[in-house]
Amino acid sequence: MSFPELSPSDILRFQFSSWYPVFSSISIKSTILRPLPRDFVDYLHSDGVHVPEGSDDLPAESTLSDDEDDASDEEGSDDSEVQRRFAFPELDAQIREWIKTYGSVFPKLNFSSPKDASWILPASSPLKCTSPADVYMLLKSSDFITHDLTPESVFDGCTPADSPPTYELELVLRKWYPVDRSRELRCFVRQNVLLGISQRDTNYYDFLNDEPTTSGIISSVRAFWETRIHTKWEGPPDYTFDFLLTRDLARGHIIDFNPYAPRTDPLLFTYDDLHTLSLSPAGAPDLRVIDSRSHPAATSNAPANQHNMIPFEALSLSSGRDIDEFSEAWKEGIEESLQESGFLAIF
Repeated sequence: MSFPELSPSDILRFQFSSWYPVFSSISIKSTILRPLPRDFVDYLHSDGVHVPEGSDDLPAESTLSDDEDDASDEEGSDDSEVQRRFAFPELDAQIREWIKTYGSVFPKLNFSSPKDASWILPASSPLKCTSPADVYMLLKSSDFITHDLTPESVFDGCTPADSPPTYELELVLRKWYPVDRSRELRCFVRQNVLLGISQRDTNYYDFLNDEPTTSGIISSVRAFWETRIHTKWEGPPDYTFDFLLTRDLARGHIIDFNPYAPRTDPLLFTYDDLHTLSLSPAGAPDLRVIDSRSHPAATSNAPANQHNMIPFEALSLSSGRDIDEFSEAWKEGIEESLQESGFLAIF
């Protein structure tokens, strides 16, 4: 099977600032911050786990006098070892303003959210940011958001364009609230036909396997798409959208739009499955859910995105240290912990 060709202009239809103004009334309350500081991308690319100065909402404290601090700076002034410092006071102020407005926020960039770094904040409120430092730490710890940092990665695989459109990085702050992941769906549209609906979370939910419930979900999503999305969507005729059903499963909110392309996870479908559906006479879209705890796609005991996880203690130890200092502190912490437990570590 083949995928529809996408131009750079097509891809930009899927960035948040392109679709949100059209669908803001049926999406999560959000704001878009741009332009961002020139060195913001440098910060996200920089080594180490650290937050910009002044972003943590904590008063600056020092046990050194000014003279001692200056002397310390002079002694360690080897440019090759000095960690570059970042500060974004104007952006900090904007983030604080919207946190005050919304109560708390979760961030994303033009296309990607840092959900692979959700472990960095309390599990009881994943992605919930109450300070600029929370926002920066989530973005800094995410692999997913690197896709959005350069035009080369954003437009990878697109058909060549004589004059590629301008790409500008944007920071999106969305109002945070607890989400029941059992009600999250990904919907697939090909040539303006709604083909399939997939459960997004990979846990088994008994109510999703009740026939009257699944029939109701299909009807709700189809009606919503036909009346609220299909007539307003201004991008390519092939696309996917992520959808959050209301508690009564009768309506919903748009979470995001994504290209109908290999870069978008088809979840419980394969793109071959969707291609087969596109060849059939138009009918009700196919709904796929985890139908048993032994389903091949069901969540195992391993946490999602575990490759991107490091212990929280490592973040605490990393503050203000270069990689060698961090390594030594981490080693000392492990030795101390083992000795307290009656073991001795040999490194």
